[in-house]
Amino acid sequence: MAEQMLNPMLPASLDGWLALLEARHGQRIELGLERVAAVRDRMAVASEAVVITVGGTNGKGSCCAMLEGILLAAGYRVGCYTSPHLLRYNERVRVDGREVGDELLVAGFAAVEAARGDTPLTYFEHGTLAAWHVFSSERPDVIVLEVGLGGRLDAVNVFDSDCALVTSVAMDHMDYLGDTREAIGREKAGIFRSGCPAICGDPQPPETLVEHAAAVGAELWISGRDFGFGGDRQQWGYWRYERPPARGELVKRGGLAYPALRGANQLLNASAVITALECLRARLPVSMQHIRQGLMLVEVPGRFQVLPGRPSVVLDVAHNPQAAGVLADNLGNMGFYPETWAVLGMLGDKDVGGVVALMAGRVDHWLLADLPGPRGLRADALAELVRATTDKGDIRCFASPAEAFAAAQKEAAEGDRIVAFGSFLTVADVLSAIKAARH
Repeated sequence: MAEQMLNPMLPASLDGWLALLEARHGQRIELGLERVAAVRDRMAVASEAVVITVGGTNGKGSCCAMLEGILLAAGYRVGCYTSPHLLRYNERVRVDGREVGDELLVAGFAAVEAARGDTPLTYFEHGTLAAWHVFSSERPDVIVLEVGLGGRLDAVNVFDSDCALVTSVAMDHMDYLGDTREAIGREKAGIFRSGCPAICGDPQPPETLVEHAAAVGAELWISGRDFGFGGDRQQWGYWRYERPPARGELVKRGGLAYPALRGANQLLNASAVITALECLRARLPVSMQHIRQGLMLVEVPGRFQVLPGRPSVVLDVAHNPQAAGVLADNLGNMGFYPETWAVLGMLGDKDVGGVVALMAGRVDHWLLADLPGPRGLRADALAELVRATTDKGDIRCFASPAEAFAAAQKEAAEGDRIVAFGSFLTVADVLSAIKAARH
């Protein structure tokens, strides 16, 4: 590639690039748009694709996957950028539903490096610009971008969207976004654009989100007010009020099969996704058959993922109280299991007590694991927090989620259930162990 030829010191492999960026910038979070925007402008890579940006506390990955699945079913070329990844960096950048190859990512990283000069970029910022470079070369019809953290100052927000979707607003990343729901809501609303649809999947959004949408002139749609859902055990239906300029005719879409993604919360996500597509229908016509097909086939690893076999294994990246509450409800709807074995590893900046309190009623055994890195919580420290929150279940500590999972597999009865949760790192380590055991 031209960049490597000009500078032979640049890595030639994806692994080399990732190692370089980790050594140079680490996983440090540094919010702000000036540096990223400057490098974006110097890269001079444009796209005529329709851009949909997805933010929120929980449910972002599910909404991105639903949008991708429906649009692919409708015959569009789709680029999708999500984070973090579980097993391979390539998971973050997909075109036409497939992870892009190393060569395209290497070209993207090199293009960003050539453009940045002496402008420092974090690991996530460099990766975001590299993903955009990939999309500019692959020329998809639609680009779906998942916000990494917050929204207003997230690197993804340097790209203007045609529609923005905020899934939910809950307490997480308080060190960066603020320690109140109102403060966090304002940060999430930062992805809204003037004159463009702004979809809120949270039925009770903070007033700051509503006020910011009005201030920038975005067309705000709120779940339960402007659109929603209902259903029974067999199927569900979607509804919305026709707009603009004011609330008018009630539009209904019935006879929808439940999304392939498990969990009652997925109807909140699915109805927000359908609303986004309804708002874009003049540019991206999508039929109800495409919606049905896309929702029925969508998969997202690590989001209430139930693996085949016995004992039952559930993987969920839930790492904040809102997500833990949804996970606890979903576990309660699974049926009867004599005992539940929790494989838990968490980062130290999370609300561990809030997560444990919501899950305590579902757990009989706590198998706690160290997580790596400066943010990773050690199992013994996690054990103290668990004991301070609940007196239910025995507690044991392990050096890694994989070791904790192996112990659960060894001791759980055939009719029991193992639930691995608390962090992307926890689920990734368990998935890696499962994959290694199969080969």
